[in-house]
Amino acid sequence: MLTLRNVIVEYVSGGYPVRPIDGLDLDARTGELVLLMGPSGCGKTTLLSCLAGILQPTSGSVSVDGAEVTRLRGGDLTEFRRRSVGIIFQAFNLLPSLSARANVALPMRAAGVGRAESSRRADELLDQVGLAERRDHRPSQLSGGQQQRVAIARALALDPPVILADEPTAHLDAAHVEIVLGMLRDLARPGRLVVVSTHDHRIEPLADQCVNLGPEVVQSVEEPGRIVELAAGDLLFSEGDASDLVYEVESGEIVLFRTEDGEETILRRARTGDYFGELGPMLGLPRSASARAHHRTRLLAQDLPSFRARRRLAAHRSPVDDGSEPAVPGEGGP
Repeated sequence: MLTLRNVIVEYVSGGYPVRPIDGLDLDARTGELVLLMGPSGCGKTTLLSCLAGILQPTSGSVSVDGAEVTRLRGGDLTEFRRRSVGIIFQAFNLLPSLSARANVALPMRAAGVGRAESSRRADELLDQVGLAERRDHRPSQLSGGQQQRVAIARALALDPPVILADEPTAHLDAAHVEIVLGMLRDLARPGRLVVVSTHDHRIEPLADQCVNLGPEVVQSVEEPGRIVELAAGDLLFSEGDASDLVYEVESGEIVLFRTEDGEETILRRARTGDYFGELGPMLGLPRSASARAHHRTRLLAQDLPSFRARRRLAAHRSPVDDGSEPAVPGEGGP
């Protein structure tokens, strides 16, 4: 039911090309619950948008329920979005002025279904998600978990073969998370595919397939508190490596850079007295850039607690600005 071949999504941010989806292949079948896993910013919502026909990938093909989504245009694309996919939004996206029944009936009315049939189907779906007695309540009168269940019922209104859910447990407490997870698992049955973007690992045991969209993390080989010596051209770390250590330049120079389509973009040069790589350990993210010695360089490798203690001591001893260049957020840290 779902086939992706060499899907690439690229855009420009801050003057630099960003490629959250880079050559993705994926096959999923009816009855499966597929998870798109990874940290914020790795492309989960972007990929869902491509599956829903909302976003056109830069290149590659997306086929959903037999339709080549990347080739659809105009009315055909509108009909695909209406009939083939149901979307469960992270923030629910219910209209505050409408009752639960009216919110669920809305996509049916937009598709030309009569008022009586839309109301009957909405009541049936609300009963299915355990909210029959709340059908006349507006979103402000419902809890977060109840609003999410209304959103699930709305996604099912036209009985689409594919359900896409964007972080469906992000705004729910523990009790409602269990209810919603059970519903998502039950929705994945013969005739329907469910694709969920999430960083909630509690869903993994329920899934048939997990797709990790985050960068592959390679553990550091350096130990904290030791001196690292590099010759000119030696690579200290690469983009995507684990960011467990912070580095201070004792002598020499480190070039922090990113590589896109074979072209290097220099982000910063760290020289004697400068430090870099602190944001990754702070945020628990892999390296967002690579680091290479420009010429012979000597570094102090530190874990985050040691780095913080060393900076506090340096500030206590010399409160006057020493003129060293501060670390630039995002350049070699994460």
